[in-house]
Amino acid sequence: MTTMKNASSLRLFFLSLLNLLVVTLGSLGVALGEEPQPAVSFVNDVIPVLTKAGCNMGVCHAKAGGGQNGFQLSLLGFETLEDYESLVKEGHGRRLFPSVPTKSLLLTKASGETPHGGGIKLPRNSEGYELIRRWIEQGATYTTGKEPTLVSVQVQPERGLVNMGEEQQLKAVAKYSDGSTRDVSHMALYESNIASMAEVSESGVVKVNDIPGKVAVMVRYQGKVSVFTAAVPLGAPVLTVPAEKNFIDKHVFANLKELGIPPSPVCDDATFLRRVTLDICGRFPTEKESAAFLASTDVNKRDQVVEALLRSPNYADYFASKWTPVLKNRRDAASDITANFAFHAWVRDSLLANVPYDQLVRELLGATGTVVSNPPVAWYKRVKDPKEQLEDIAQLFLGVRMQCAQCHHHPFERWSQDDYYSLAAFFSQIGRKPTGIQGEDLIFHQRGVAQAKNVKSGEMLKPVALGDEIGEIAPDEDPRLRLGNWMSSKENPFFAKALVNRYWKHFLKRALIEPEDDIRDTNPPTNPELMAALEAHFISSGFDLKKLVKVITQSNTYQLSSMPNEYNLLDRQNYSRFYPRRLQAEVLLDSIDHLAGSTTRFANLPPGTRAIALPDNSYTNSSAFLKVFGRPSSASVCECERIQTSSLAQSLHLINSGEIKSKLAAGDGRAAQFAKSDSTVEEKVTELYLAAFSRKPDPEELKTALDYLTEPVADAKTQSSEKKKPSLKDYQDLIWALMNTKEFLFNH
Repeated sequence: MTTMKNASSLRLFFLSLLNLLVVTLGSLGVALGEEPQPAVSFVNDVIPVLTKAGCNMGVCHAKAGGGQNGFQLSLLGFETLEDYESLVKEGHGRRLFPSVPTKSLLLTKASGETPHGGGIKLPRNSEGYELIRRWIEQGATYTTGKEPTLVSVQVQPERGLVNMGEEQQLKAVAKYSDGSTRDVSHMALYESNIASMAEVSESGVVKVNDIPGKVAVMVRYQGKVSVFTAAVPLGAPVLTVPAEKNFIDKHVFANLKELGIPPSPVCDDATFLRRVTLDICGRFPTEKESAAFLASTDVNKRDQVVEALLRSPNYADYFASKWTPVLKNRRDAASDITANFAFHAWVRDSLLANVPYDQLVRELLGATGTVVSNPPVAWYKRVKDPKEQLEDIAQLFLGVRMQCAQCHHHPFERWSQDDYYSLAAFFSQIGRKPTGIQGEDLIFHQRGVAQAKNVKSGEMLKPVALGDEIGEIAPDEDPRLRLGNWMSSKENPFFAKALVNRYWKHFLKRALIEPEDDIRDTNPPTNPELMAALEAHFISSGFDLKKLVKVITQSNTYQLSSMPNEYNLLDRQNYSRFYPRRLQAEVLLDSIDHLAGSTTRFANLPPGTRAIALPDNSYTNSSAFLKVFGRPSSASVCECERIQTSSLAQSLHLINSGEIKSKLAAGDGRAAQFAKSDSTVEEKVTELYLAAFSRKPDPEELKTALDYLTEPVADAKTQSSEKKKPSLKDYQDLIWALMNTKEFLFNH
């Protein structure tokens, strides 16, 4: 037994010695009986092969928590040295067999000779298989000492016009530090940003489907990316477009002409008034406002109503309800009420006073003191971890999602782990002290050197703002203030763009870059010229939020009808018409109260407080309506937390819930007042239509409503043909019917 063990050990020793000899000879460029072949580079040749084969994807050997079956590779090959160590040195060196390269486990698994859960990735006759075989044969070295480094990858063409049903072959060209270039089209990875518009093959052939618009294809090679953007024209004749009221119309209509998508006409006055009042103030116009606007003959009345709405306190209420959830103003304990109310009031008052956006962000970012003396401090009450702070700030105010870079290089961007922890260093010197108010801390700058540790490399990193050096920060200086100055700089490529993109989505339903908080080179805007113009306008205005709202809502692009013409029904991204959207939970609740003449009471708030003015998420938990219709819980900086899709529960709530019944039956509600009023039935129906739709009923609608309200109920005893007097229940039924129409439930 001992003799057999010794023989086995001796055999393994000689095999290892033979492998070492072959590796040494290969590294010296020695080939027995053969002509020397070009040296294969691990970084420039092997890693691209593994990436193209999908070996270092998250679902395969780059899976978090140890890879697959004990074999770990870095995601998309960003950490080449780690991958080399894993391939060559880990697993007792069993993955490579230099003496007989084709027997290497790396190749037998990939080619299917040895059972492999991932299937065949590199057939024996493939170029990738041959490259790896030669690399092993040449000694499997990490570097040849001669290979250049990759500088960039360029896609050719970068832009193009591709007709529906046609194809476009892409070419990927890698550029290296020594000035050389290489066609890497066969090794690059391709991904369409809208698969329904265009599909792309592994070899870079883009096939366009039958949806007009702009589509982008990301081309990735060795951590470098480039983007091909295709315009897919519908090709219809665009003979006329609405007048250009400002630069927004200029860029939108130019894009529609290029694509051949005729826009819908400008909407009527009633539709515009309802739409803009909902979008700026989160409420319906009153009957008096609607009647006055419809009767006015002033050619500037639309611009004037925008100005009036922006001066209204309702504007501040509504946009505070937009900002406070993504700033995580939530109540986790009863003691949070002081901080929540103070923070909400600060946001609302800042919007009402039209504090410049950059100043508002700096006040939040650099907040110190107590909640009572400085309400923005409340944000640090909810967001305590420096990593969460950097992620929230980057996503909310810069439109950059940094979460991936905490563990590895961002798969779609240039951000690395060093970028992540260098950004975290700005928040490393935040100090906290307890105060006399339960659950509230005093926030202050703690003197010291700002730095953060890269948990992977162990290196202590100083503050760097997404690759931009911001200079040395003295121990006495609060690094958050330096970050705030960098963020609001006119040269910052993210700050203004993130805000105008977010606001564009608020008013037009679809952001120029979707999702609105994922701005990156590989996710280009559908209208780059419009994005640049909006960004420049916002910066030149001094980051004036009201001016941004004004320029958007006064454009004819915003004022287009939502009714499609024969050509633009399928358009979802070019703004050839207004895209209808369901009313938000708070707005819908207020609108139902407005139509029914009822009120909703909220704890600890004055009677008459509207749902859009609620300060925190606790009211969602106590309201079945707000919960069913998707008011956010303030747990995320993503506006996707707000549910905008319809559901069966919502329909049932509107149709038959006790809450809706009680609003219709309110003793001082609209139905009760109508039942007592001496006004004509026609006047009451007209009032209802103005309240619900900001318009008067058309003749057919009026006749239908009057017939229902006044039609006598025939029974066996009476055959009266006289019209009856509408009852309380009749008015309740009519209000309920209007409340459940799409025209009421949607902003259109």
